[in-house]
Amino acid sequence: MACQARRTHLTFGKESNCFTHITNAARLAKIADTLAEDRAIGRLTQVCQQWIYSTCLCFALDSDEQERTGFHYSYSVYQLEYSRNLLFRSGGQMEDLFQRMVDRTRARLDVPQVRRLFGATRRPRQTVRRTSAPQLAVTLETLEHDLTVFKVHFGNLTLKAYTKGERVLRFEAIVHNTRDLGCGRVVARFPTIVVRLRDMLERFLTTLDCVDVAFIRDDTLDQLPLPSVLGKTRVGGVDLDRPRIRTVLAAVLALAASPTGFRVSELTAKITNTTADSDRAYTRRQTAYDLKKLRAKGLITKMGRSRRYSVQPHALRAVAAALILRDQVIMPLLVSIRSPRSARRPRILTPTDQHYEMLRMRMHLLFDDVGNAA
Repeated sequence: MACQARRTHLTFGKESNCFTHITNAARLAKIADTLAEDRAIGRLTQVCQQWIYSTCLCFALDSDEQERTGFHYSYSVYQLEYSRNLLFRSGGQMEDLFQRMVDRTRARLDVPQVRRLFGATRRPRQTVRRTSAPQLAVTLETLEHDLTVFKVHFGNLTLKAYTKGERVLRFEAIVHNTRDLGCGRVVARFPTIVVRLRDMLERFLTTLDCVDVAFIRDDTLDQLPLPSVLGKTRVGGVDLDRPRIRTVLAAVLALAASPTGFRVSELTAKITNTTADSDRAYTRRQTAYDLKKLRAKGLITKMGRSRRYSVQPHALRAVAAALILRDQVIMPLLVSIRSPRSARRPRILTPTDQHYEMLRMRMHLLFDDVGNAA
């Protein structure tokens, strides 16, 4: 891409394998699209042949013997990475947005660790015009800007989000073994592999958006506890007051970003890890019944004729909103009203803590008006 962009006199800035400054993003995107088309297969094969036959086989066979024997190699794609870069005008705005997204989605997607590396300089708050020549190599011993890596693993599939350079927010979908994609690994299947990774990345972005900005309709909370019918089977409702249902919904939310969906066994393992301190073991039979209830309510869907399940965006927003309302709005307010106010307040209050404090004082007045004892 860098070579083709340079031929077309397209100015860019590049750190490692990421374009951090682009004068014309649309033109560079067109160049990138050509690398995922069918004609890219021949170009990839030519690159491999040029390296193999000029560097490796020359030690064993000369040119005449290569032509006489017809010896050749076949090439396969083992590992691949697909990324999407979001360019911001302000590096400070990008940093604030990304940190808020990480704070809100980390616990909901059950990300165990977020790696944070501090850089030497702050990100620019205003757009600065650049006229420097393209930069093709950068030394990474000391980071120039802060780096936060948000990473989710699903076997040999990895979904990752992090900041790059001054104003680039990068999302990646990585397959460490293309066998897990189930579409073949020979070079002729390269465009198909790229499409699979693109769909993985788009699903990851959709999941982050739904979990970060949740929404639920007014009648959903009233309809969830009511019984439903799935096919010819009558099943119970989804009662958010039951800890078991809340645990199942939290596990579904954590597995929603899986590119290939999830099975009953995977959901059972996730719930078991969450309830490891509980005395009662959660069985696959209970998982199957809870999945029936969620399917009857339209919160999860079955992926074709397989035994895998996925969560649609509208259902994902509803599940996230229901858990947020119950765990982060209703319960904290009730606890803060019941508990006596502490004499010593923390020296530093986050914006969320300030909102809770204001709501706590207002709720006391509301309870007095409606005649409800705290």
